[in-house]
Amino acid sequence: MKVTQSGTGRGVEASAVARGEPKQPQGEPTQPRGESKQPGSARAALIASVLGFFVITLDVSGVNVALPAVRDELGGSMSGIQWVADSYTLMFAALMLSAGAFSDAVGARRAYGWGLGVFTLASLACGAAPTLGALMGARVVQGTAAAMMVPASLALIRQAFPDAEARARGIALWTVGGAVAVAAGPVLGGLLTTEWSWRAVFCLNVPAGIAGFLFLLRAARSPRHAAAFDLPGQLTAILALAALTFAVIEGGHEGLTGTVLAAAGVAVVSGAVFVAVEARRRTPMLPLRLFRERGVSVPVVAGFALNAAFYGGVFVLSLFFQEERGQSALSAGLMFVPMAVITANFNYLSPRAVSRYGPRAVVVAGLLTGAVGCGGLLTVDTGTPWWVTALLMVPLGIGGSLAMPALTSLMLDSVPAERAGTAAALLNTSRQTGGALSIAVFGALLAGDFAPGMRESLLLAGCLLLANALGAAALLPRR
Repeated sequence: MKVTQSGTGRGVEASAVARGEPKQPQGEPTQPRGESKQPGSARAALIASVLGFFVITLDVSGVNVALPAVRDELGGSMSGIQWVADSYTLMFAALMLSAGAFSDAVGARRAYGWGLGVFTLASLACGAAPTLGALMGARVVQGTAAAMMVPASLALIRQAFPDAEARARGIALWTVGGAVAVAAGPVLGGLLTTEWSWRAVFCLNVPAGIAGFLFLLRAARSPRHAAAFDLPGQLTAILALAALTFAVIEGGHEGLTGTVLAAAGVAVVSGAVFVAVEARRRTPMLPLRLFRERGVSVPVVAGFALNAAFYGGVFVLSLFFQEERGQSALSAGLMFVPMAVITANFNYLSPRAVSRYGPRAVVVAGLLTGAVGCGGLLTVDTGTPWWVTALLMVPLGIGGSLAMPALTSLMLDSVPAERAGTAAALLNTSRQTGGALSIAVFGALLAGDFAPGMRESLLLAGCLLLANALGAAALLPRR
């Protein structure tokens, strides 16, 4: 995250937007009058925001470890547990582009409260789900609420801290919440699944949600701003992503059936309609001209590849540890700790490296490191010592933690200030889509013989990262 020092704090503001925060219109106060004189209110808004981001991230990292236990109790096939993971990520990705406009229109505090409430209730529904279908439905609602919460949480922080330095510290704490969730998610998910039930993984969100509400009640009210909502674009985006994910998941298990081909056709048509709608609207949620800039197109594609490799790898390895090596859910979760801890530290080192070497060098280094990590994991089998496997996972995490802050900085520097929020939402959408589609593709590869499927998945992830590294090296300027 690139932070510049200026009288207006514009660099910090851009960093805030990089996480999905909607841009404040010029001429509007950054917060309600008098907020700076209410430090308790500001702290309450920050804590509420951090708690929300923590549970959102936890639901991605922690649930993967519980998937085998979900299948054991509720039944279903590999495609079923893929949908448990993807139904959440899919809605998270599809709605991200519109979430900032919604937060502006109703006010950040209200939007965050609605999102947090729906997310908490949906978590209860997940924990009580009697069937796999009911669990998938509740996960869709969870993903919808998560998309609403991300931009609203950052808008709350921006509103609460008018001072640029204080706001930067608040955003840093917000990112720490996500890093802690990535590190703690597999361990907590494994512990709760082993000692109680997979249902406890979802119920963990409930006390965090209640605590977030209590702090949110002490936060100042948020102003509302006019914001355009692109309904045709949003609907076609959801339809295209859902149909594509369905075609990949079901096609991998059932082959090219009529239903799969029909879903693929719907995905193509919906994608084409989306592009046509966005090209003709006066205020599109995704201005297509952004892609003319290499500083936008490269981060979008590379962000997709990084999340595809990371979350697809976590999905595959979680299943490998439990179903092939016979480890418990807790033991499987502990395997991710070295990678998660080191990844969190490299998130802080990346901005310094960008300042010294430029974004191109850091992005290429991160992508190559991730590709090397995937290559090292190709050697893993059931006889590999646990500590060797845990160490071989570390480069995959380092690659993403190096490259993503640099990609975010590069993207913000490549668009006008008034497009920063849209660019950040586009980058987050691309990343979440990469995670959703990789689980779909990798799960299909695992459907036959697990060991070859795992190697094919890791090889595909490594090649994707390597191709992006070469592309970034060729397309980006040296500084």
